[in-house]
Amino acid sequence: MTKLHPFHLAIPVTDLDKCRKFYGEILNCPEGRNDEKWVDFNLFGHQLVIHQTSNTHFSDKQTSNPVDGHDVPVPHFGVVLNWDEWTVLAQKLKTRNIQFVIEPYIRFKGTAAEQATMFFLDPEGNALEFKAFKNIDQLFDKGRS
Repeated sequence: MTKLHPFHLAIPVTDLDKCRKFYGEILNCPEGRNDEKWVDFNLFGHQLVIHQTSNTHFSDKQTSNPVDGHDVPVPHFGVVLNWDEWTVLAQKLKTRNIQFVIEPYIRFKGTAAEQATMFFLDPEGNALEFKAFKNIDQLFDKGRS
């Protein structure tokens, strides 16, 4: 796989302080630049910015799609971690009593596309997915993902 470039994602939040605590303390994202109405975070090497707005959701058209017997929230965002990082994060979220949309589990078990995944919401209802592959070369495989 070639060197990955960090993505930049800006999302709306109504409670800047609550979300700042969630991303900083729950997900351990180091804080970067900030101002009265926005905060930058290092989300596992990517730039996530929370902007205080009056709109409470990333999208007014949140829905779901069936994937491997689960209703996956759309839209969602997250990061592909290595297997050990994913396991540590899943355990940490469980001990912090995070309410999961989809509990941590192994998707497509026994196939080339096998992956660990979990879905949860931030305090504003933005859906996040964190996943890991046993074989990272399967990330962009044309089979199931």
